[in-house]
Amino acid sequence: MPRTTTPDETRQQYDAHGEGGGIGEYLLHRAKPHLPPWLAGTGTGLASLPAHYFWSGQPGVTAGLTLASVALTGLTWWAGRSTTQQRRLHSAVTVAAASTWFTAAAIAGPAAGPLGELYFIGAPALALSWNIRQILRKNVDGPTAGADGGFLEKVGLAKTQVVRSEVGPNKASFDLQLPRGELTSTDVSKNLERIAGALDVPKTAVRMMENPDSASRVTLTIVPLDLLKNTVPCPGPSHPGGSIADPVHVGIYEDGTEAVIYFPGDPKTSRNAAHFLIMGMTGSGKSEGGLTALAEVVTRRDVIVWASDPAKAEQTLGPLLPAIDWAALDMPSTKAMIEALKAAIPVRTAWLAKYGYKQWEPACAEVQADGTPGMPYLIGWFEEAAKPIREIDDDVFTGISQEARSAGVSLVLSMQRASGNQVSTDTRASLGSSWVHGVRNEQDARFALDDEVLDAGASPHVWKDKKPGYSYLVANGVPDTFWATPLRDYLTSVDYLNWAVITFAGIRSRIDPTTAGIAARTVDRAFTARRRYPLPGTTTPPEIPMDDGHGPDATDEDDYDGYDDEGSPYDWRPQTTGDEDDEEGEFIDPQSELPEVEQVVQFATRPPAVARPEITTAEARAAMEEVLDAFEDEGRDTVGTRDFMEYCDRYGRGRSWVSGQVTQFLLAGRLAETNEAGRYRIVPYDVAA
Repeated sequence: MPRTTTPDETRQQYDAHGEGGGIGEYLLHRAKPHLPPWLAGTGTGLASLPAHYFWSGQPGVTAGLTLASVALTGLTWWAGRSTTQQRRLHSAVTVAAASTWFTAAAIAGPAAGPLGELYFIGAPALALSWNIRQILRKNVDGPTAGADGGFLEKVGLAKTQVVRSEVGPNKASFDLQLPRGELTSTDVSKNLERIAGALDVPKTAVRMMENPDSASRVTLTIVPLDLLKNTVPCPGPSHPGGSIADPVHVGIYEDGTEAVIYFPGDPKTSRNAAHFLIMGMTGSGKSEGGLTALAEVVTRRDVIVWASDPAKAEQTLGPLLPAIDWAALDMPSTKAMIEALKAAIPVRTAWLAKYGYKQWEPACAEVQADGTPGMPYLIGWFEEAAKPIREIDDDVFTGISQEARSAGVSLVLSMQRASGNQVSTDTRASLGSSWVHGVRNEQDARFALDDEVLDAGASPHVWKDKKPGYSYLVANGVPDTFWATPLRDYLTSVDYLNWAVITFAGIRSRIDPTTAGIAARTVDRAFTARRRYPLPGTTTPPEIPMDDGHGPDATDEDDYDGYDDEGSPYDWRPQTTGDEDDEEGEFIDPQSELPEVEQVVQFATRPPAVARPEITTAEARAAMEEVLDAFEDEGRDTVGTRDFMEYCDRYGRGRSWVSGQVTQFLLAGRLAETNEAGRYRIVPYDVAA
């Protein structure tokens, strides 16, 4: 679409330039835009005098001027092929008339025969015709219809005017004035695909935003080139050691703006705390995007994470498990975590009210005025949430999602498809924020994105699983101008995740006594005996503090004795119905004597087990360095964790320890990252030092 003159530019041309100056200066300023045709006509008449003096009576010059006139007229007609037919014809007629008169005047003289009369009649007439055309083209009240050369009419938006245009290196924005009473923003959204086809760009490159002040105005944005096609490695923690109230950086938009999400609310900006629905089909990069967000979370000082993945267990969350306070990797522990979350909400809310907080804020994590330990923010992260919803109840998260925000708790549900038979309508409505990756069809997209976002041009169903990491983010704190703008998640390698877990282990918050106490009283050993994962490169899990309100010295307010109100111990093992014995046969008394042996079967001799070498940690690290030196002596340029695992008998450690040592080599500068995930370039000692 060609650039349209704005009303401000038009007024600037017609208004006087400055507050000072007399009437003469004012008239000259108003006349300047119309002078070029008159100056051209005057110049043509004056140039004919010396031309006649030097060229009269020369047949060769006559032929040359005639050919030049014809050529100039033809060139004008050819050059005007991209303009309107009227402008092309007007230009060609003007050039033909002027060049013909000049040729005749140069040969015979400007005053010969009717040439003088033709000049004084024709020159002003042609100049005035261009002035009239110029005046009609300007419109102080706004641009004229058809300024886009008929493009909008072709795509079904006839009578639409381009009010303002802004063109950048890879982005063009147009403010459109729709014909009042004839077209609405809905008509524009229905024609986005036609506009994309007419411009020969992908459907996701064309987006529309409604004007909140006028239903007859919209902004059309076109981004012709996909600047997200290359993966973007995570640049590192955005707020290392900061608060979870600071923005969590998860990716980058196509214009280079960083994509951020917020978990707690902010009373100063009237932003509420956020729950998230993360959705995307297999292969869309949904889980990797979640790991990027969690890698940011574990670098903050005032937040704890309860995470569940009963479907993939350690496959997704594995590298971050040492930084997670409670990891539920099977259905029994996931059920216990959900019950603990439900019970923790009213207790945490009461704690906030007791100390005068209307919602969680960073000061809540500090020691309070009466010496009470602070309460960190709590994120309940459920990977593959469809499994607990399917096996427990489709309303299992409804109560949590409706009440948790006021208790300093954010709920994150990650699943492939949030359909009606997977997540209840109440739960979906209470989540509020969506982070949507590629999905199978438009119907799937509607489970997570509102109609106005899809109408604005969001199309995750176009990507499917062909563009991993591409996503749309509709969340509290994210301007609505970005809701339909694609972003690409940062890519975090396993070694980066290990580095984040190790580096920020000393600043991460421990669970508060209030939350720990209610969790212990609610689910007993499902919480108190939860598994603790060691940091990469170590074999000892972090110590569980005994002052969390559920130890032997707990107070009456937060006591824990392992029994329910009726005096029975809590049991979170899978319950049976009593029919199992009938299915498996006759009941066998475990106290009865074993029957006598009737036959002995001799199997092959079992080979002796090979014990791992018992060496100290220092010796194991020295062995790792020896292996790296050997790789360098062999002339290898790059290595990976699996290369070191081939020599694991030298240091008698597992994969997590080896991966941690590779991370230490990276931090020491002995290894450097490459473009290939999991491969590192060997840096010589003299350079690393």
